[in-house]
Amino acid sequence: MKSLLGVTAVLEAGAGLALVALPSQLATILLGSSLDSAVALTIARVAGVALCALGLACWLARHDGGSHAARGLVAALVLYNAAASLVLAYAGVGLELSSVALWPTVLIHVAMAAWCVTRLLGKPARVS
Repeated sequence: MKSLLGVTAVLEAGAGLALVALPSQLATILLGSSLDSAVALTIARVAGVALCALGLACWLARHDGGSHAARGLVAALVLYNAAASLVLAYAGVGLELSSVALWPTVLIHVAMAAWCVTRLLGKPARVS
C-alpha cells in the first residue's frame, strides 16, 4: 500500500494546492468553464483544503500499509475515487461540460479506485 498511498498523496495534495491557489483556472482546465462567483471560488478553495488534508493523511499513512487505519483510508479512497469519477463523468455527459482534461481525469479516478480495490482485496501485510 505504500506506493498507492504515496501516489495518492502527491496527486491529491497537488490538486488541492491548485484549487486553493487558482480555483477558476483549474475549473477551466478541468470543465471548460471558469468559476465566476465568490461562493463558487470559496467552495472550490474549501474542497482544495480537503484534498490537501487527504493528501497529508495518505502521506503519513504510507508506511502503515497493513494497519486497520491504513486499510480504512484506502476504503475511503475507493469511495472518493469512484464518486469523483461518476460526478465528473456526469459533468461531461449530463451537463455537457468539456475540456481537454475532463476525460483523462475521469480515467485517473477510475484507475485509482481500481488500484485501491486491488489493495483491499489482497492479503493484508503484517504490522510489526
